[in-house]
Amino acid sequence: MDNYVLGVDYGTDSVRSILVNTRDGVTLASEVYNYPRWKEGKYCNPSKNQFRQHPLDHLEGLSHTVKAVMEKSGIPKAQVKGICVDTTGSSPLPVDRSGKALALSDKFSENPNAQMILWKDHTAIAEADEINHLARTWGGEDFTKYEGGIYSSEWFWAKILHIIREDKEVAEATYSWMEHCDYLTYTLVGGKNPVGFKRSRCAAGHKALWHESWGGLPEEAFLEKLDPSLKKLKSQLYQETYTSDQVAGGLAKEWASKLGLEEGTPVAVGTFDAHAGAIGGEVDEGTLVKVMGTSTCDIMVSPYEALEDKLVKGICGQVDGSVIPGKIGLEAGQSAFGDVLAWFVQLLLKPASTTIKNATMDGELKQETIDLLEKNLILTLSNEAEKIAPDETDVIALDWINGRRTPDANQNLKGAIQGLDMGSGAAHVFKALVDSICFGSKKIIERFRQEGVKIEQVVGLGGVAKKSSLVMQTLADVLNMPIKEAKSEQAPALGAAIYAATAAGIYPNVTEAIAAMGNGFDKVYYPNPEKVAIYQSKYEKYLALGEFIEKLS
Repeated sequence: MDNYVLGVDYGTDSVRSILVNTRDGVTLASEVYNYPRWKEGKYCNPSKNQFRQHPLDHLEGLSHTVKAVMEKSGIPKAQVKGICVDTTGSSPLPVDRSGKALALSDKFSENPNAQMILWKDHTAIAEADEINHLARTWGGEDFTKYEGGIYSSEWFWAKILHIIREDKEVAEATYSWMEHCDYLTYTLVGGKNPVGFKRSRCAAGHKALWHESWGGLPEEAFLEKLDPSLKKLKSQLYQETYTSDQVAGGLAKEWASKLGLEEGTPVAVGTFDAHAGAIGGEVDEGTLVKVMGTSTCDIMVSPYEALEDKLVKGICGQVDGSVIPGKIGLEAGQSAFGDVLAWFVQLLLKPASTTIKNATMDGELKQETIDLLEKNLILTLSNEAEKIAPDETDVIALDWINGRRTPDANQNLKGAIQGLDMGSGAAHVFKALVDSICFGSKKIIERFRQEGVKIEQVVGLGGVAKKSSLVMQTLADVLNMPIKEAKSEQAPALGAAIYAATAAGIYPNVTEAIAAMGNGFDKVYYPNPEKVAIYQSKYEKYLALGEFIEKLS
């Protein structure tokens, strides 16, 4: 009989689960669940860069998707040999002594500070600046050195520091903090003590300043200088971390019943969506995998000897085993990618929708018109932008509308557009924004190469890679490199399934699991030689605009 594993992938807007045959990587069934509270905009304040999610969105989505997948497939539960969860990150949430999320209690159920602090939440900019300053001046180890040398407001300690200072009630009720991927894995195995639980090496190493050379998390003396309460918190977190080819525990009876699985089914150590996506995109040495969604994560692996003691500056970390155990995982990325384009679409859509709602016309017709706009506006803009040659417009944009993740994290930065004139239409601006996210990608690749990291090929995956030939072709032209499109519609979920198959012992290591279960590639976008030089010239203008804006910030 064939064996199967489950990959559960938590994105920003939804969770999807897939059931995969471990023999060949074929997906038998999949299901997607959109977070209802998140869709309502609850607990969020975009004007303050506050983005929070209620854990019930994720727990309900877990039950719904896995149960649906099992029912659709008709596979006996005894044939499901493992499960792995990947999530956004850094997305920590506060938990009590038993590991229960504070937001699941009546007292804190509607408190934004007790929710999961989503990866894109930038309310902790001041705290990140404080961590960076202390790391350079306190006289001890610079704990940021394996995370590119700059700590971000998107990450674990900055977010915790912000919440405990802003909300004393939440701070006093919190026993520990757990990354999203750890919390869900802990829940699945019925964890009783968050301190003894197997935490993700991926999450700890890239976002929480964990490194084996200094024995785990930063020294108590360093944390105490940030806030005295962090000294105590460290003892209530973890010391050891684990890679996702290992078993975190067996599926608890309660969750086995909810999901339609067997009690004790191996649950792999959790991971981040981008790292699982790199596995689903068949990452290997010399390959940069771009997970392209609302933001991007650019993931690579390197053999130990290639980096030796070298520190890659300005990225989101280099961590032993975070992607493929036995290799160094490297992460970079952009704070906004698809979000840049979505922002512009909403800029046009909102006043148009309001105008339609206020018009004297049939109510049903109003809604049909608004629905038509929401469905087709980005497609219309993309089609019009594709008709604009790169040398036909002087509009240049920066992709920093949500700050800059890499190279050199700076969430204080803002977006900008230059070169507008009376002939600039919506499609010209949209094209400039597409160019900008591709220029941001080029800047990341240049940094890797400057630091001695070889990049021989690029793989694109995720929603943007699948939906936008405009972005993919522009990226190939800007990078002057072929871009492979991963075949899998759910590459992060497939990557999680590959981890699950390895943890369950079906394959001896992740590399062999990738070889057996990888889905390959759909197509390759090749650069247009006549456009490469034009885009290089525009890229230099992008760099100049960025330098100007950064000096103003």
